[in-house]
Amino acid sequence: VEDLKELVKKFKAAVKAQTGKDFPACAYEQLWGAVCAVFNSWMNERAILYRKMEGIPDEWGTAVSVQAMVFGNMGETSATGVCFSRDAATGEDLFNGEYLINAQGEDVVAGIRTPQQITKVGSQRWAELAGVSEEERVSKYPSMEEAMPEIYKELDALQTKLENHYKDMQDMEFTVQEGKLWFLQTRNGKRTGAAMVKIAMDLLRQGMIDEKTALLRCEPNKLDELLHPIFDTKALKQAQTLTRGLPASPGAACGQIVFFADDAAEWHAAGKKIVMVRIETSPEDLAGMAVAEGILTARGGMTSHAAVVARGMGKCCVSGAGALNIDYKARTVEIDGVLLKEGDYISLNGSTGQVYNGKVETKAAELSGDFAELMNLADKYTQLQVRTNADTPHDAEVARNFGAVGIGLCRTEHMFFEGEKIKAMREMILAEDAEGRRKALSKILPYQQADFKGIFKAMAGFPVTVRLLDPPLHEFVPHDLKGQQEMADAMGVSLQYIQQRVESLCEHNPMLGHRGCRLGNTYPEITQMQTRAILGAALELKKEGVETHPEIMVPLTGILYEFKQQEDVIRGEAAKLFEEVGDSIDFKVGTMIEIPRAALTANRIASSAEFFSFGTNDLTQMTFGYSRDDIASFLPIYLEKKILKVDPFQVLDQNGVGQLVRMATEKGRAIRPDLKCGICGEHGGEPSSVKFCHKVGLNYVSCSPFRVPIARLAAAQAAIEDLN
Repeated sequence: VEDLKELVKKFKAAVKAQTGKDFPACAYEQLWGAVCAVFNSWMNERAILYRKMEGIPDEWGTAVSVQAMVFGNMGETSATGVCFSRDAATGEDLFNGEYLINAQGEDVVAGIRTPQQITKVGSQRWAELAGVSEEERVSKYPSMEEAMPEIYKELDALQTKLENHYKDMQDMEFTVQEGKLWFLQTRNGKRTGAAMVKIAMDLLRQGMIDEKTALLRCEPNKLDELLHPIFDTKALKQAQTLTRGLPASPGAACGQIVFFADDAAEWHAAGKKIVMVRIETSPEDLAGMAVAEGILTARGGMTSHAAVVARGMGKCCVSGAGALNIDYKARTVEIDGVLLKEGDYISLNGSTGQVYNGKVETKAAELSGDFAELMNLADKYTQLQVRTNADTPHDAEVARNFGAVGIGLCRTEHMFFEGEKIKAMREMILAEDAEGRRKALSKILPYQQADFKGIFKAMAGFPVTVRLLDPPLHEFVPHDLKGQQEMADAMGVSLQYIQQRVESLCEHNPMLGHRGCRLGNTYPEITQMQTRAILGAALELKKEGVETHPEIMVPLTGILYEFKQQEDVIRGEAAKLFEEVGDSIDFKVGTMIEIPRAALTANRIASSAEFFSFGTNDLTQMTFGYSRDDIASFLPIYLEKKILKVDPFQVLDQNGVGQLVRMATEKGRAIRPDLKCGICGEHGGEPSSVKFCHKVGLNYVSCSPFRVPIARLAAAQAAIEDLN
């Protein structure tokens, strides 16, 4: 008390020194002084500058609340508490909350005392979980309904009144002072993804809100919680956090550490659950990633290879965990002083980026009927179609079950990394001439055709956009001595020859090198084989009565003539095939717009291309000049310093990259009015990016299978916001 008195003297002296007047003793003068201080602050030059920098409208100004206090710590007839008009975890229409007798303010949530439940039902549920007997519950932890029945009735009536007024689940705080109930505040309550969907659909059924409001009430990204495995809550409380990386693909994963794809496949075949740990991943790691529970990488951003593939597979992934010190030779990973060996258990939270030591049990997320109803409601309003990025029949089926109406990106390179396929692919790459490449490609053709047939069948009746071979060839060749020797033996050449060929394929900047349409134009036999595989699969299914709509996409076009060369090869090979089999099928030939020059000259490219698909991953990379695999080294600092507001590989940069998308769409349709346009980058499943695509008039967005529901909801919201 003496210290407080001394502080008051010092504050009064400071006020007099600044204003030349004594601090007023009259409460009304104090209140008026506070009001004037607020108004004066609006005119302060620094305040005006701050509001401009932060984008705060002038009319917002500054606010100060002055209010009388009530006290819940004035004896056994006083209390304080927090309550919810519905269950924030499940969405159940059940009044619930916690309170403490003779307590004040933050005591309920501070963990100093065990709070009591407001309702008798809630109290009984709590006692059952805590292992407390009914007798002990009633004597030590009675509910407010039992201990303060009159106050409870008043509280219950008020929470109903407030929810009916705001037409949403309310989060309320209250105080009881000597037998009188005081409400402190109410606000729309935060809730889990499952609760969000249930509350919206329940309020719709109860006639409190309409369909549009129900859709707008749901946050698209929170649907992720309904689609992926999650950690058991009790197990998570005991978990030891090792480090944190980027939450690259949501969900939970637990398994034994494995460092190499071959080992991952073997361990999985033996019935073990594994987590693949890599410095970074490449297409060579696909076989291991496919069988892993989750993927952890030391490098890479939110759109690195590991992140993109994991999201496509619905796998949990934490990327860019810089604290990882991986030693492939010793098969160990050291994380901030903790050394883990191959076979040790590790757990990943792909929703937060946290990495835990040991086993943390997971459980499957539950999908309720409300989720399906919400998706049906979204379809009623949406105009923008949602396709998926899928490379396997399984991924296509998953996406179709989530409501995808086609495939916007099928990456053909992912099909090569299995069994005999990779050997034939490597043989083709390492061949000395075109004849050698054709010989190897003839081995690949039946594999590719079978793969496409499975995907087309899974997406029967819907369009499937197949991207021709895109990555640089060095990604497919063996870089280890064992793999190089295997290829030398298989091809009947020397190890030295293989090593020289591998070395010759290495580039200083492969992402800007010999890849995409440049591959097809220098090695047209690759495009011929892929065209034959795509259309051959479609023709086989036509005989079986399965409807297909193949769309062949040329990647990395920057010049009209690059595209025309590839189009000539595709249409020429198609004509040969149709003549050979005595049948034909309709197909489209289009291109991926992922180079700024292609966007700038889109009117020229549209004179030949029948559709545009914006590859916004590479378009963002080339427009910003950021490497998406290395951005993690400076992104956190850029975000902290507000140089960037968001990661541009996660959220579409509407002012830069977005304007290229808008311009290319307008230029392309000026030449070809029926030009179909969509995006297939990772932005296709991000809500604000989806809404931008709706605004600029794209036909569809394409995203990972597990983000299809998110995109569908965002597309519906965009259409409703347009109507409003």
